[in-house]
Amino acid sequence: MDEASQPSTSHKPSWLERLTHFLLREPEDRGELVDILHSAFERHLLDADALAMIEGVLNVGDMQVRDIMVPRSQMDVIDIATPLDEFVPFVIETAHSRFPVIDGGKDNVLGVLLAKDLLRYYALDEEFDLRDMLRPAVFIPESKRLNVLLKDFRNNRNHMAIVVDEYGGVAGLVTIEDVMEQIVGDIEDEYDYDESEDNVVLDRKGHWRVKGLTEIGDLNEAIGTGFSDEEFDTVAGLVTSKFGHVPKRGETIAFDGYRFQIVRADSRRVHSVLIEKLPEITAPIGEED
Repeated sequence: MDEASQPSTSHKPSWLERLTHFLLREPEDRGELVDILHSAFERHLLDADALAMIEGVLNVGDMQVRDIMVPRSQMDVIDIATPLDEFVPFVIETAHSRFPVIDGGKDNVLGVLLAKDLLRYYALDEEFDLRDMLRPAVFIPESKRLNVLLKDFRNNRNHMAIVVDEYGGVAGLVTIEDVMEQIVGDIEDEYDYDESEDNVVLDRKGHWRVKGLTEIGDLNEAIGTGFSDEEFDTVAGLVTSKFGHVPKRGETIAFDGYRFQIVRADSRRVHSVLIEKLPEITAPIGEED
């Protein structure tokens, strides 16, 4: 048998080759590009995480610092006049790695304290001087683009910046983690749905996908539950209170006969959850007494 008559070895294209095939359609605009990526996801050429990260990168280019910053009122800061034995418990409780240090008010930021620098004081038993420990603070405008900020963070090896308004006053702060969350955290995945859709959506498995800002009363009406709304107005508030902290994506908790899985969340709030009704447990006959 000559070479021409031999059966050719079939070549199974890789996911990258298949994705490239779709991208060769030369989308006219960004919206069409996103449609092509979603089409690739539906054809199993991309998994949910890859699609989410690509969309996150695209979104970062359109966002400004003011869109994601921790507002001034929620900033955890240390006053330069606070004694060491008073602010160390605060550092431990908040568990941040960096703290803006102020002198009297939040508009007067002296620098940034790295929590790890406190180890030197405890390990070497040195005389403590907070001013000597401060790293320079980086100040940026609210209008700075996130993609530019991320590049600056990488080039300058800074992980935190103080955000100022047009009058020079402190408006908030932003960290490199906040920016990265827009790419790998608070972005779409296989459970997400359009903002135009209902707050409560029943999926094919009989679970409910619920937006975090859904009012508890609306949730009760939609799925027949009886969660109290006396302390909290929204599903995000209810779930966060049960965890005792702002939960991360993938964390689960069960209460009142339902399991709640965090689908989307960032460092400050819960965006959406997946709710599953748990099977009722009945006591065996003869054990009710």
